[in-house]
Amino acid sequence: MISVEEALEKIIIYVNILEEEPVPILDTLGQVLAEDISSSIDIPPLDNAAMDGYAIQAGDTASASRDSPSYLHVIDTVVAGAISEWEVRPGTATRIMTGAPVPKGADSVVRFEDTDETQREKSTNNEIGILCTIKTGTNIRRAGEDVTRESLVLKKGTVIRPAEVGVLASLGKSQVKVIRRPVVAILATGNELVEIDQPLPAGKIYNSNTYSVAALVQRYGGIPKLLGIALDSEASLIAGLRQGLDADMLITSGGVSAGDYDIVKDILAKEGKISFWTVRMKPGKPLAFGTIKGTDKKGATRNLPHLGLPGNPVSSMVTFELFARPAIHKMMGKKSLAKPMVEAIIEDPVINTDERRVYTRAIVTRRGDKYYARLTGPQGSGILTSMSLANGLVVVPEDRTEIKAGETAQVIMLDWNGEFYNLAAG
Repeated sequence: MISVEEALEKIIIYVNILEEEPVPILDTLGQVLAEDISSSIDIPPLDNAAMDGYAIQAGDTASASRDSPSYLHVIDTVVAGAISEWEVRPGTATRIMTGAPVPKGADSVVRFEDTDETQREKSTNNEIGILCTIKTGTNIRRAGEDVTRESLVLKKGTVIRPAEVGVLASLGKSQVKVIRRPVVAILATGNELVEIDQPLPAGKIYNSNTYSVAALVQRYGGIPKLLGIALDSEASLIAGLRQGLDADMLITSGGVSAGDYDIVKDILAKEGKISFWTVRMKPGKPLAFGTIKGTDKKGATRNLPHLGLPGNPVSSMVTFELFARPAIHKMMGKKSLAKPMVEAIIEDPVINTDERRVYTRAIVTRRGDKYYARLTGPQGSGILTSMSLANGLVVVPEDRTEIKAGETAQVIMLDWNGEFYNLAAG
């Protein structure tokens, strides 16, 4: 039995960053840029109005006030996307909408709220009263204040979020080169499994692992390839595995413990090479990793990484989070492979009886400046609802027999988003 760190190191060392490919920008969310992105334009391209108002020369407002307005002659109206042909001179103004280019001669924009526009009849809109003094440059966005021509905007290696998609669009980029998403083939094993769209005979259970694992693959940026169910026989298992040999990673669930029909590790050793089997952790002790002969996109032979997850649904999800997720992220070119962790005050005692590292499902909340973790209830590895209730995993080290209520412990955050903060605020 090896440690969690040893198991993770063996997996991470083996997997490699995948090749790059051009992708439409709206499909790149969560992927890693494979090229530097520079700009061929200034953003904004011209000085433009930051507010609806009037483009003027600031000097015309030197003595303006609500009691003594400065009156200017309105020579034009300009909207976003249009350019005024009129030059603003002393004593004149151009009515302007937010985003419209500032007309020639104007050096500032006064807001509608700082004029007497609402007090005037339409028939007198050729004149406007300015009710305050403003400085040169007021309410003007300068050309290139966001991005300047030929500047480096996004660096190679950047993880693309919605903001980066927006930036790429603002540069006129319809597609960019990114590290491609890994295809992860998923095969469930076990005579007891039934597909979810079929009637459930006595003694059988629905194949939930395929779908929880596939959802995790999608969540972390991969592309799941569902291979269905393999029976507990060598022929069925080999046939199932061979359907996924063109993927970037192969994941099986079940068949890796010490039972008479747990044969995944045996087939792995026969069809490829096994790196390790069993990890000093709970849940998830029966975890196998190795390689199996596969093919790349060009049909060339290669060694395909294979991760054999335990069959119990909680064990399958926990081991995926700890081992498959970092491997997928490395293949995608991401640098940060660890989940965020917090130190939390434990509200329920956690027992460790067999000198393994324990990962206990918990609900983490924040009260003031401290985090608190309470267990989701019974912690059996077959209780999948305990994962649906949890947003964190309390970590009990191998050398601790118990974490008492009121003590602190490290917690791996499964979810770290707005929902967590809303929960904490409640």
